Amino acid sequence: MGEAPIEIVDYDTSWPESFRVEQRALEAVLKPWLAGPIEHVGSTAIPGMPAKPVIDIMAGVADLENSRPAIEAVGKLGYVYFPYRTDIMHWFCKPSAAFRTHHLHLVPVGSARWIDCLAFRDAIRNDPQLAEEYAALKIRLAQEFKFDREAYTEGKTPFIGRVLSR
Repeated sequence: MGEAPIEIVDYDTSWPESFRVEQRALEAVLKPWLAGPIEHVGSTAIPGMPAKPVIDIMAGVADLENSRPAIEAVGKLGYVYFPYRTDIMHWFCKPSAAFRTHHLHLVPVGSARWIDCLAFRDAIRNDPQLAEEYAALKIRLAQEFKFDREAYTEGKTPFIGRVLSR
């Protein structure tokens, strides 16, 4: 599957509204499986943060097994399921892997993944110095790994771990 290069763009003030529009659509489709809120996560959820222009969404489910039927349900909204890190989430992108406008993560509420995603987002939102450091790291990694999403993501892991250990 051909993937678009990683591009980091300046913060776009329309991202929060893009999330809210998608949140409303997802609430209707995911209602039978939701056990928690639908959260805007990732860099587009951090005001002022340069980011890949992809809205990251995390929806809280009770558990992965009982939320399996949601995989087909969100397909009606244009989400494509990929079996990525299936032990901790159901993961989707929209409209395709080659061109992504949204990522959706169905994650058990209260799981380590749920807690860490929210804690990291909130830490970066609330600390301008951390935000600046993270932005610089993302820009450097995007240049270094323009066509390697896994390496780009892995390159952020030590920083994320340091923030979460605080």
